[in-house]
Amino acid sequence: MNYHVFSPNDRLSKYIRCYWSLDNLDDLEPHSRERIFPDGCIELIFNHGDLFVTYTKNGAETQPKNFIHGQLKKFIEVQGIGKVGIFSIRFQPAGLQPFIDFPVSNLTGIFVELSKIWKDSSSLEEQMGCCQNNEERIRVIENFLENHLKNTTDTDAIESCVNEIILSEGMISIEKLTANLKTGQRHLERKFLSNVGLSLKLFSRIIRFNHALQLIENKDFRNFTNVAYDGGFYDQAHFIKDFTYFTGLNPKKYFSENLEMAKYFNLE
Repeated sequence: MNYHVFSPNDRLSKYIRCYWSLDNLDDLEPHSRERIFPDGCIELIFNHGDLFVTYTKNGAETQPKNFIHGQLKKFIEVQGIGKVGIFSIRFQPAGLQPFIDFPVSNLTGIFVELSKIWKDSSSLEEQMGCCQNNEERIRVIENFLENHLKNTTDTDAIESCVNEIILSEGMISIEKLTANLKTGQRHLERKFLSNVGLSLKLFSRIIRFNHALQLIENKDFRNFTNVAYDGGFYDQAHFIKDFTYFTGLNPKKYFSENLEMAKYFNLE
C-alpha cells in the first residue's frame, strides 16, 4: 500500500486535521477484512479505485463511491474488493460543523452520500474525479470547503472543549470542563453532541482508548496493568472492558492479528 499524509492550508487547519491517500491500483484480489476503530474524527472520502464493503452487526453494505463517514461509536470492519484508491479529508473532531447546515450528530454511525450533504456536490465529485494527483485533489477540496465555510463563532467553545479533552488524554471531568468554559453542563453536553456527533462522555472514552492504544504500540510497553494506570483507567479490568468495547477484541488478541488497514484510518 502507498500511504501519504498532507497538511491543510493555514486557513483550514482549524477544521481539518489532515488529508491522506491510500493506493494500491495493481491489486485485483479481494483484501482481508480490517477493523476500523473510533478516533473522534469524521472523514470525507473520495474513492478512485474499487469500492469497499463495510461489515457491522447489521450485515454487509457496499460503501458509496464518495461519502461522509460519520463518527464511530464502536468498531466496523471494511474490506477492499480490488484496486484501492482513496483520498480522504480527516476533519478535526468539531471541524465539519462549520461547513454544513444541520447537526453533525445526524451523521453519527452512518455513511452519507455527498449529494445529501451539499446541493452542489456533483460539481465537486466531477472535479475530484478528473484530478490526476493528490496536489490537484487538495486544491479542489480546499477551494470547495473555503466557499462553504460559515461563521464559526458558535463552535469556538466546543473547539476549546475538544482541545481540553485531547490535552488531558480523555481524563478531564465534565465538571472541570464546565468550570473552565464557564457554562452549564446540560448546555455544553447538548452543543457538544450537536457539533461533534458524540456525547462528551463517549468522546472522552474514545480519546482515552486511543491514548492507551498508543501506549501499547510504544516500544517501551511493558504490560497492560501499566497501560491501565498510565491511561487513566480505574484498573486493568476497566481498561480491558473499554478496549474490547471499541475493538471487539481483547488486547492480547488484537495484537496477535494483522490489522493493516486500521493503521491508516486511525492514524493521528
